[in-house]
Amino acid sequence: MGFLDVLLGRTKPVKPDLDQLFGLPSAAITLQAAIGFTPTGQGAVCFAAIEGGAFAQVQQEVRALLDADSERASVPVEFSHDAYGYSWLLSRRAPGDLPTLVNDLHAVNTALQDSGFGPQLLCSLATFLDAELRPLALVYLYKRGTFYPFAPLPGQKRDNPLELQVNATVKDDLLMEEDLSRWFPLWGAPGLPGAANPPDLGK
Repeated sequence: MGFLDVLLGRTKPVKPDLDQLFGLPSAAITLQAAIGFTPTGQGAVCFAAIEGGAFAQVQQEVRALLDADSERASVPVEFSHDAYGYSWLLSRRAPGDLPTLVNDLHAVNTALQDSGFGPQLLCSLATFLDAELRPLALVYLYKRGTFYPFAPLPGQKRDNPLELQVNATVKDDLLMEEDLSRWFPLWGAPGLPGAANPPDLGK
């Protein structure tokens, strides 16, 4: 079974439960109290782009949906593409407004899913920093309905002890992915400080 087979959920599919995303604010409180990580206010949705006017229309509708919020008028949502052909939508909110950021991520996933593009959805993430500016993401796997931590280090390395610590810390707040082989690295994911290389979704 190849990497994309796993990531795209081609085996043992689980019905997506986007409401799992609403557990992130509770997990954030736990993270801050236990190990000092706080939200950055940034989050992103990753999906496999396809050609066609219908998908372009959905992108426009998603952008209009989120940009309509007057609070974000000066910081619009951003679409980007990585070297492997995946698309990212980055949303920014105030660091203390994680619930609204989660609403953004949920709205994007729902819009794509309801428009028939659920198979293109890969993952969503919310990012965090601690006092030492160590970056951390809590990643939601759309096809699995589970979360995992990703803590990048310089040089395309990962802080595995921190990831395991975070996993143990928030397991009562989020449905965590038990299969560590599915804890995919997301190098260079938008909104994730310290991960400056292209995302690893295509390997």
